[in-house]
Amino acid sequence: MTAGGASGAAAAANRTRWTVDPARAAGPVALRSARMSEHAQSMQVSDGDGSPWDFVPGPVPGARDVRALVLSGYGLNCEAETAAGLRMAGARAEIVHVGDLVHGGGTQLDGAHMLVFVGGFSFGDHIASGRVFANRMRFGLGERLARFVDDGGLVLGICNGFQTIVKLGLLPALDRRPGQGLAPQQASLVHNDRLGYRDAWVRLSIDSRSPCVFTRGSTGVPLPVPSRHGEGKLVLADEAVRARVEGEHLVPVRYVDADGNATEAWPDNPNGSMAGMAGLCDASGRVFGLMPHPEAYLYPENHPRWIAQRDRGRLPAVGHGLGILVNGVRAAVE
Repeated sequence: MTAGGASGAAAAANRTRWTVDPARAAGPVALRSARMSEHAQSMQVSDGDGSPWDFVPGPVPGARDVRALVLSGYGLNCEAETAAGLRMAGARAEIVHVGDLVHGGGTQLDGAHMLVFVGGFSFGDHIASGRVFANRMRFGLGERLARFVDDGGLVLGICNGFQTIVKLGLLPALDRRPGQGLAPQQASLVHNDRLGYRDAWVRLSIDSRSPCVFTRGSTGVPLPVPSRHGEGKLVLADEAVRARVEGEHLVPVRYVDADGNATEAWPDNPNGSMAGMAGLCDASGRVFGLMPHPEAYLYPENHPRWIAQRDRGRLPAVGHGLGILVNGVRAAVE
């Protein structure tokens, strides 16, 4: 889909066909099949087996100088909790309307350290989730965004934000070099294998070998977070892109089952993404996107089993999702 007035090149880009590898289970990650009923599996939410982080998420020393822009408007709806999480990490979070950013030529990016594309339903998810938003940013602000990344700016995309930055070319951005414009689109997020909107908690394994700065400090314990989307299946342009993404550890997080194995099986994987892929980062590790919502697990009471955790003496001091945001702010301070 093209935004109003988009060029013929944009329309052509939107006609790109995205295919899924027919040998989906042939990747380097062992995949597990579902062995219990879907209903029984959907009820499996662990009380928690320890922290996924080797630190306690909280205010980052020096973070008061970190300026983070959190986008809002045109159907986005997670800016409040995202900004709250960044403030819990000590950063100065500013909620900025997309229209103001674009019409202002991106001047609000001057002096900013982080740009966050939040969740929601930008432009009503018309034609494809994140497509209109991505076109509006690429053709209205593409060069400025590329320069922001080149200057060391951090970018985080959550759910609709991930869908947008993938279609914008910010991820995985293979072979892009500083000084170039935005990369061509190399991946997409399409309708879930099991059609319909899925709202449930998932477990994410974290690849400690990934360059992603947002996932540093993993203990190996899966990260529990809410997931809610209807178009979250990650597909890559071709096998060459997949080989690069896997080989360079640009998949920081994957959906895993109760045994910690990456899976394509519903409901542990809500969308059927190959090899359990739940997010991507670029080669620098400073641009990261994922479908689940870490900003929706800032407080221990957000967890559906928080009372059981409390009664067992396992209630964390803060919600584990905060660790993603704290890591981003820490990277900005560094």
